[in-house]
Amino acid sequence: MPAPDLSIVVPTFKERGNVAELVRRLDVALAGIGWEAIFVDDNSPDGTAEAVKAIAAADPRVRCIRRVGRRGLAGACIEGMLSSAAPFVAVMDADLQHDERLLPAMLDRLKRGEADLVAGTRYVEGGSSASFSASRGTISRLATRLTHRLVGTELSDPMSGFFMMRRDRFDLIAPRLSPVGFKILLDIAATAGPSMRIAELPYEFGERFDGESKFNVQIGVEFLGLLLAKMTGDLVDPRFIFFALVGTIGLVVHLAALRTALFILPDDMADQFRVAQVIATFVAMTSNFLLNNELTYRDRRLKGFGMLRGFVLFCLFASVGVLANIDLASWLYVARSRWLVAGAAGAIMSALWNYAMSTLFVWRAR
Repeated sequence: MPAPDLSIVVPTFKERGNVAELVRRLDVALAGIGWEAIFVDDNSPDGTAEAVKAIAAADPRVRCIRRVGRRGLAGACIEGMLSSAAPFVAVMDADLQHDERLLPAMLDRLKRGEADLVAGTRYVEGGSSASFSASRGTISRLATRLTHRLVGTELSDPMSGFFMMRRDRFDLIAPRLSPVGFKILLDIAATAGPSMRIAELPYEFGERFDGESKFNVQIGVEFLGLLLAKMTGDLVDPRFIFFALVGTIGLVVHLAALRTALFILPDDMADQFRVAQVIATFVAMTSNFLLNNELTYRDRRLKGFGMLRGFVLFCLFASVGVLANIDLASWLYVARSRWLVAGAAGAIMSALWNYAMSTLFVWRAR
């Protein structure tokens, strides 16, 4: 089989009921074009990877990359695009809400040299997002306005996950892209900057064919993290916003546990407050570890013995962070006599230490 002109990367998680129909539609829409479909599956429990492999056994244009131990749409897209050898690569969802009939027009614009990237958009004449619920439509429009104001991209629909680009341009920026989050198009456009020539084509966002939407609050937080990263020139890791949010929750948990312990422990107990503080600290550390494992580092989630080992390391590093917080804050307070500045500096120092150690040693990249 000759090498394809176009690779379509399709990130999947629990999309078993959609893959066969998507391949059928691609076959119709891309008649006369050499193409391949690369499904990147995050180890779906519903057997999505098995369904793709069954199709691939009879159709060499279909491939499956099954990711084990890591999750996330952006990371799946990056891996799929890097696995392609075609000169042009597209990204689209598996739920059939993206209009595959737009792909030939996208490819034509790229081949004629009119753009480096062509994005499908719902927010220009000819496009539509009528299938959105009222709440999701409002969130999408708000996120778009926020992106325009804070990042300055010219994309009319930066939340779109439907686009095609030259593979050589992707290779140039791939090392600087974040594998965390769901908005890979926004990351590509913001990372490449004005050097990336972008064109847009309208399409109507369709109804989901099968399965359930993956849109949730976590996606919104990851989007805010990506915006923060691009606003700071990638100085702030998008993952850090989750870590900071978990830390804030941990403070609330600590205070609640402290109050509960003081209520339960006898009033005449020696060192009552110290014991209550130790209990509250342990409860908060446990809460922070579990939440970070499920949210902040969900693409590196620990299980089994690795989870126990990670918990011990997390508590160890967090304890060092507490000492660093106290020492730095105390020194600044003596030197400057400003409790607010001293306290804030100590807290920031502790947060940065805990995040760095957690990323490097607890949930380290495999």
